[in-house]
Amino acid sequence: MEERKVVSIEERIPRLKQTRKSKANRRLIFYLSILFVLISLVIYLQSPLSHVRNINVEGAQHISSEEITKLSGVTTDTNYWQVNAKEIQKQIESHEQINSADVSRQFPSTVEIEVKEAERIGYVMEKGQYRAILEDGTQLEATSVPAGDAPVLAGFSKATYLEEMSKELKELPSSVASLISEIHWVPKEGNPYQIRLYMNDGYEVLASIRNFSTKMPSYPSIVSQLEPGSHGIIHIDVGAYFEELPEEEGSSDEENTNEAEG
Repeated sequence: MEERKVVSIEERIPRLKQTRKSKANRRLIFYLSILFVLISLVIYLQSPLSHVRNINVEGAQHISSEEITKLSGVTTDTNYWQVNAKEIQKQIESHEQINSADVSRQFPSTVEIEVKEAERIGYVMEKGQYRAILEDGTQLEATSVPAGDAPVLAGFSKATYLEEMSKELKELPSSVASLISEIHWVPKEGNPYQIRLYMNDGYEVLASIRNFSTKMPSYPSIVSQLEPGSHGIIHIDVGAYFEELPEEEGSSDEENTNEAEG
């Protein structure tokens, strides 16, 4: 028979002790590592390293980035991990000129704020001052100079007609609204809704407040059919046509101006 190798207990004890010691050392190292990570995390959260360093604001045109940042309540002393995106969003959207806001965190220390401002559909001119009209009809405080992103509304002495004009401008495509420089309310007997438009391309337009948003989109097509340098008024109301003004009027005006200068 084959003889079996017998290992005595005395020989096994040192190996068992060594194995247990190794396991104990590994367990100790594991616990110490966890403790180190926890201590480091606490130090990090309590130190300026965890603070917000950058606040980026996008989409703002009429409202300054500084004002939006102040409204958010986020500063460089704010803990990055305590930034509540939904709460900040509500705070920013409380501004009357902001329709929506999107707030997000970008690791390790940046807060991104993207806003969508309420559209400005026009500027009311009164006594040399201009008040912006927002898409919901809200009128802002007066400023000395309009931003140039919407037409100026002049002569609207009655709030009813101004309100109707604002509603029509809201429905007008922005590509057409951008062509308008000024809109003057020029009511006449039998047509209190008549308006005169001064366009950025030099033409004048006679139209009506009623159905303005459905009639005015034909303007670019009408202009494209006119002879270059033609002078007159484009009528957009019941029908759409071009009324060319006699050149004599322009010539006589120039002659009168020259005589006056002489």
